[in-house]
Amino acid sequence: MKILAFDTTGNTASVAIVETENIIAEFSVNCKKNHSLSLMPLISHALNISGLELPDISYVAVSNGPGSFTGLRLSAATAKALAHGAPIKITPVPTLDALAYNILMEKRIVAPIMDARRGEVYACIYLCEDGILKPLTPYLNEEFSVFLDRVKALNSPVSFLGDGCLSHRDVIMRSGFDITSHNNLLQRASSVGFLALKYADEGKLVGYNELELLYLRKPQAEREYEARREYEEKNDRNTTTTL
Repeated sequence: MKILAFDTTGNTASVAIVETENIIAEFSVNCKKNHSLSLMPLISHALNISGLELPDISYVAVSNGPGSFTGLRLSAATAKALAHGAPIKITPVPTLDALAYNILMEKRIVAPIMDARRGEVYACIYLCEDGILKPLTPYLNEEFSVFLDRVKALNSPVSFLGDGCLSHRDVIMRSGFDITSHNNLLQRASSVGFLALKYADEGKLVGYNELELLYLRKPQAEREYEARREYEEKNDRNTTTTL
């Protein structure tokens, strides 16, 4: 079974082709280029250099969030197009699960954090045990300081990873926690692929028209619109009261 996996939920665009216990190909780009310009060339290159064609792929695996709204929609649209054209099924893999899989270690607590801007992170806490990720929290979107308090309350060694570490490195280190090495810090499509192999065996497959994305919060434009409406309605009430 061969799986074509990709992730564009953050600044890194990553594509991999994996099979059981083997990375056939993996390519990542992290140079602030538009993912819409890099994703399909990376997919094409991964297939070509591996001597494979789309009919050789059993499933498409895609990181389905949380993450950048634009990146998520690009991944979803690409996965749907490939799955529809093949035709094959899609295995959705939560971004935080795949990040934690980067450093799957025995008897270790792992905390992937993604920069959600404005001091917030997308995050989750996992226990790695017997080669399995066991979530200790739901997927979270909260202020980093609140999440750090959650981690401190565990009173246990914890390894952090994800692009959120780039913004909060000093605080994490001062708190006595580890940050994983640079080669495993950010999203890797091979982790998406290996988790997808497991999820596919569990029957977690969807058709091209069934793929759902995990946002955790509303898009910024929608949040700004609601805030503006709330502000205008508040002003209208104050004006009415004054009159």
